[in-house]
Amino acid sequence: MILNRQIIIKLEEWKNRSSRKPLILRGARQVGKTTLIKEFAKQFKFSLFLNLEKSKDRGYFEENDDVKYVVESLFLSYNIELLSRKDTLLFIDEIQESPQAIQMLRYFYEEYPDLHVIAAGSLLEFAIKKIKRFPVGRIEYLYLHPLNFEEFIIAINHKSALEQLKTIPLKPLAHTTLLELFNIYTIIGGMPEVVKTYIENHSFTNLPRIYESIWTTYQEDVEKYTTSATARNVIKHIITSAHLFVDKRVKFQNFGNSNYRSREVGEAMRNLDDAKIIQLIYPTTGVEIPIIPDLKKSPRLQFLDTGLLNHSLGIQSEMIGLNDLSKSYKGAIIPHILTQELISLNNERYIKPNFWVREKTQASSEVDLVYSYKNLLIPMEIKSGKTGSLKSLHQFVERSNHPYAVRIYAGEFKIENAKTPNGTPYILMNLPYFLITQIDKYLHYFIENF
Repeated sequence: MILNRQIIIKLEEWKNRSSRKPLILRGARQVGKTTLIKEFAKQFKFSLFLNLEKSKDRGYFEENDDVKYVVESLFLSYNIELLSRKDTLLFIDEIQESPQAIQMLRYFYEEYPDLHVIAAGSLLEFAIKKIKRFPVGRIEYLYLHPLNFEEFIIAINHKSALEQLKTIPLKPLAHTTLLELFNIYTIIGGMPEVVKTYIENHSFTNLPRIYESIWTTYQEDVEKYTTSATARNVIKHIITSAHLFVDKRVKFQNFGNSNYRSREVGEAMRNLDDAKIIQLIYPTTGVEIPIIPDLKKSPRLQFLDTGLLNHSLGIQSEMIGLNDLSKSYKGAIIPHILTQELISLNNERYIKPNFWVREKTQASSEVDLVYSYKNLLIPMEIKSGKTGSLKSLHQFVERSNHPYAVRIYAGEFKIENAKTPNGTPYILMNLPYFLITQIDKYLHYFIENF
């Protein structure tokens, strides 16, 4: 089965632009980059597929550095007339295996602007560091993530749920169905192979072997991120232990009860962050835009996919019977999936959400997420209890330049007037977990009408 991805709209926009540049599709391994482009290629009369992990395909770029020679050789090999360039897609997969191919992208733009060129790779950040003449300004980027909840709804072909998900404001009758579906999505995550297998079997049974295969692939990639044995050992330690610290902010020194120093762990963490496998989510201390992450403060850890995290923690079976997953693994799973959802909303830039902290000796505060909407910084607290328990949110509201705040929970959608304990009035939008992919539309509705 083919999974419909929302990014296809961005690809079609790129295809139809006259000022189009070669496009690099970025994302971690196994998020579906190759499958996506093969499906997109059906919109072209001709397509050329190269996989640079194969020496024969790398040879086109390594035998000659003249882009004209490369293009003519490819069209000859694939028996396509050179005059058909405007109807042709050239897809260069695993481009990180050839620095020459990456450098040549600029010449495709300059000499063959009518040829549609897409490249993809999973460890590009590390390949780019080795390239002396990177084609800055001559290429475009798109980012592919694991499936988000809306894409999951589309994948399982639940058309009525999708219709209700997009109805603003949400009808109360849709709440239970969407929450149940969101719980399933939160348990299994959004890795394409996992979603496909779940749909085909209507069961969780066959999923563990897929998680294990994916995670093993990431572990085997470790050597590609580093140059020394010590650095490899630090990364291996992080990969095998990081899931145990997803419920707290972390310090690099002696991470995971190790003897590794802050510098060693920090370098390894940044490499994993570049690879999008385990990311660093930093806090901000401001209450206005722009958001400025404070890199001196302790970050949270964010895995590529919540399904992979759940598998690593061994908690999926116990999650299946829960109506509200807010208590799963010390309350860490729902914030994790919501952060993953927010990351998925932007394909043109890679944007990581932030959280807000106010650290004082006697009274510290921490708001789960802050979200930039137009000229406002919106605090979003993930709470299952009563509004009176929103202590950190109240601290933010009392320092903010606007009255809007969001509580994300398992309950029904509603908007209410509220006050902080110090009497500061504000307007609270109570948003069910499953609406996070619709956050921009709901913030528009919220701010325009209240």
